[in-house]
Amino acid sequence: MVAKIRVRWPDGGICGACFTTAVNTYGTCAQCSTERLLPGRSPSNEIICRDCAGITTTLSCDRCDREGERIRSGLCASCVVTEDLAAILHPNNPPDLRLHRLIREMASTNRPQSIRTWMRGKGASELLRRLGSRDLALNHDAFDREPPSRAVEHLREMLVHHHILPSRGDIRLARFETWLDNRLDSFAGNPHVLQPLEQFGRWHHLRRLRQEPPAPNMDHATRAAKQEITEAGKFLIWLQSQHGAHVDDLRQEHIDLYWSEGSSTRKHIRNFLQQRGLTGHRRGMIAPAREAQTSPSITGRERLDHLRRVVEADKVTLSTRVAAIILLLYGTPIGTIAGLRVDDFVTSLDGMTISLGRQPAPIPDPLIPLFTDYLANRSHNGTMNKNSPWLFPSTNAGQHISATSLLRRFKIFGIQALGARNATLADLTLELDPTSLASLLGYSAKIMTKHAARAGVTMAIYPALHLPADGPQ
Repeated sequence: MVAKIRVRWPDGGICGACFTTAVNTYGTCAQCSTERLLPGRSPSNEIICRDCAGITTTLSCDRCDREGERIRSGLCASCVVTEDLAAILHPNNPPDLRLHRLIREMASTNRPQSIRTWMRGKGASELLRRLGSRDLALNHDAFDREPPSRAVEHLREMLVHHHILPSRGDIRLARFETWLDNRLDSFAGNPHVLQPLEQFGRWHHLRRLRQEPPAPNMDHATRAAKQEITEAGKFLIWLQSQHGAHVDDLRQEHIDLYWSEGSSTRKHIRNFLQQRGLTGHRRGMIAPAREAQTSPSITGRERLDHLRRVVEADKVTLSTRVAAIILLLYGTPIGTIAGLRVDDFVTSLDGMTISLGRQPAPIPDPLIPLFTDYLANRSHNGTMNKNSPWLFPSTNAGQHISATSLLRRFKIFGIQALGARNATLADLTLELDPTSLASLLGYSAKIMTKHAARAGVTMAIYPALHLPADGPQ
């Protein structure tokens, strides 16, 4: 909503309380039809430009002549950012084109005020100062040697996103590699733990995470890998300290005793034990899988009620509504929703589609305006994450929102994601056969057949007997 500027006709004095909001509102003037800053309103309450409103206050930058808030010495926020960064980074002493590019990218965001706020932070200001003094080199090795912090990773991701540093692939995978190195280093003095744990961490988990195509939810995949490696390390230490044994001495009674006491997280050593067996170490031991006790779901009516509330919730952030609609329409896993890209949406004369599986899925016509509006005004796309390819950009440059953050957002609607997902898939199996749904939604036909069977679709279980288990689970 555009704040009303109070003017004294004809000289146009501006209310200070409304100034900040109004001087950053651009659009088409209702009177002269030009694209300009719109700080005033006509007597008929139309939004109009400075000249048409008769406002005499200067609203353009003395340096670049762009209309907007003059925040210091007659300069706009973009010019102030350029000036301040040049004073900190010293891009000409010695000359460094990468620093020139960094200054240009920071100053050219749609919201340079957010850059000024970030620069004033303790962590960011110190990192920028050290870049300017050349104490911090512009390479990944130098950033890896820094104490881990959000400021370090945010600046690194910003530099990668704007091609000032080379990309190292998925940032979550890169963080996992660093975590794994540090975890293994902590066992450097205990080779009986280090050797099997390194085999499990590097040759199983790291190799699997690096495979193509990458995991659809790298955040979940790396978190699960960390937990399994951590629990495997705890088990090896327990085996050594409590029984004076190493992994090559492992017996079934050790596994049974370990699982019979302690917390339920001990079950996460199952994958470690299976991998030992697959590589020829102590085969034949039993490592039963943990089975889910329940399959949460909601009713079809509850799902439709959620969908109605989401569509009508005009006061809720549009990104949250769009994500919730995708969940409730297609039963898409949260990690997959978080990793959707803008080019997954295609608009044609026949309507709009979203690519979730091998075939594009149609978006209902009444919801197309909502999706179109969001695609044109994505959140966090006006700062250093500008031109982001992600449907839901993160606050970190070049990244998409995490599945965990997206899950928390659904709480505003009272949506239990897994229950809503199961209900959506069950409802869809009543309308389409499992094979067609698998092609549209990106699931395997076997998984969709299971949902159809749970929904009571006649003969749904039989086609699952010989179907491949591809696609998300």
